[in-house]
Amino acid sequence: MRAFLFPGQGSQKLKMGYDLYQNYQEAKDVFEEVDSALSQNLSSIIFGDDADLLNKTENTQPALFAMSMAVLKVIETQSGKNINELCDMVAGHSLGEYSALTAVETMPISTGARLLKTRAKAMAEAVPAGIGAMMAIIGLNIDDVAKVCEKASNGEIVCSVANDNCPGQIVISGYKEAIENAQNIAKEMGAKKCVILPVSVPAHCPLMAPAKDIVESALSEITIQDPIVPFVSNRTAKFTTDTKEIKENLTAQMVNGVRFRESVDFMVSKGVSEFIEIGSGNVLSGLVKRTTDKATSTPLSSIESITEFLKGL
Repeated sequence: MRAFLFPGQGSQKLKMGYDLYQNYQEAKDVFEEVDSALSQNLSSIIFGDDADLLNKTENTQPALFAMSMAVLKVIETQSGKNINELCDMVAGHSLGEYSALTAVETMPISTGARLLKTRAKAMAEAVPAGIGAMMAIIGLNIDDVAKVCEKASNGEIVCSVANDNCPGQIVISGYKEAIENAQNIAKEMGAKKCVILPVSVPAHCPLMAPAKDIVESALSEITIQDPIVPFVSNRTAKFTTDTKEIKENLTAQMVNGVRFRESVDFMVSKGVSEFIEIGSGNVLSGLVKRTTDKATSTPLSSIESITEFLKGL
C-alpha cells in the first residue's frame, strides 16, 4: 500500500516547482490558479530571488501548497490516473493537511489557497514579535519532553509539544521564557541537543488561540466534501472522514501538537509500505526513515523524480 504525504513549513525554497511550471501546462495552471485566488503574484515570489519574502509565513504557506498541488497534478495528468488510483491514504504535516485535503477533493485549489493565506496571516498576527519561540529537542522521547514542558512552564508562561516528528526529534513551542527554561531542563534530563528554531511564529501551542478563532470562522464559511482517499489527521493520528470532524481537527491543530510519528506508525499498521512525499524538499521522507524500517519513503519535487516514479506505476 502507498501513502502520499504533504510537507509543511520549513520545506520551502526559492525556484521550487519552476521546472514543472516551464514544462507542464497542468503545473502552470496550478500556480496561476493560486495567484488568481489570492489576487497576488505569488508565483513571482516563489520563482524570484528574495528568500526573506518567500519565508514570510503568509507567503510560505500558500506557496508550499501551490508546489504540492502542482506536483500532484503533473503526476495525475502524466499517469492518466486520479489520486484514488495512485495511493491508498494521505496525510500532511501542519499546513500540509490543507494540501492533503485538497488533493483528495474535499475542497478546490482556490479554497485551499485562500484558507492558508488566512491561516498564515492570523498566525503571524497572533503573537507580538519576541514573545514566542520554538525549539527542537533531540534525544528524548515524547513522555520525557512532556515532562520538560511541564517543569519549564510557570503560571501563564507555558510551552508544550508542537511537533512529535519522529523518535528522538520533538519540537516544543510557547513563550520564549518557558522555552529557555526548557532548554536547560532538557539538557539536565539527557537531551543530546536543543536547537532554538529560526521562526517568528510559535505554532501549535496555546499562544495561537487568536489564530484558532480566525481559522474556525473561515472554515465555518465553506463546505467541504468527503475525502475520496482515506485521510489521516494530525490531531488524532487516525483516519478522519467526517467533514465536521475534519474542520474541528483543523481548528484544534492550531493550538495542539502535530502527531506525525504516530501518524506514520498508524499508516504502517494499516499496511503502508511506501510513502511518497508530494511537494518541496525531503523533510517528511527523512522523518519516515527515522520512524520505521517497514516502509520506504521517496520525495517527489522535480521532473526527474516524478518521471522515475511514473515508470514504476
